Amino acid sequence: MSDMTQTPEVESGGQPRRTTKRGGGDPATRGRTTIADGVVEKIAGLAARDVLGVHAMGSGLSRTFGAVRDRVPGGSKSVTRGVKAEVGEVQTALDLEIVVDYGVSIADVARAVRENVVAAVERMTGLEVVEVNIAVSDVKLPDEEDEEPEPRIQ
Repeated sequence: MSDMTQTPEVESGGQPRRTTKRGGGDPATRGRTTIADGVVEKIAGLAARDVLGVHAMGSGLSRTFGAVRDRVPGGSKSVTRGVKAEVGEVQTALDLEIVVDYGVSIADVARAVRENVVAAVERMTGLEVVEVNIAVSDVKLPDEEDEEPEPRIQ
């Protein structure tokens, strides 16, 4: 590698001896770290769900399909539902689709979601979050049942 430098030293017999210096500076700067979109989506999804007033993530259709998928043996709850991330080398942008509880201030919930998502993603990944777009797709009314289909097998 071209990072290796050699410096002559003199042995006791007067002959120069070559020693090799290994590495190139701080070990933390050697190599690249890449973070998959799905990793950022999971972090953002969990951070958004932690905000009071967020009832669910995703549209009604994606939640319905997700509920069916969650019941399949071996299936797991998708924390990325309603979250889409675009991840670059040093920055990321996020789109979130949320359902809010009836009676909460949508502006306040959106602000709190943005703050929580930005803080969590930047702290855990080191990426700069350049934008968090939030689409409110529904409001959960107090007397509404969750849109999960009845299980076919009892």
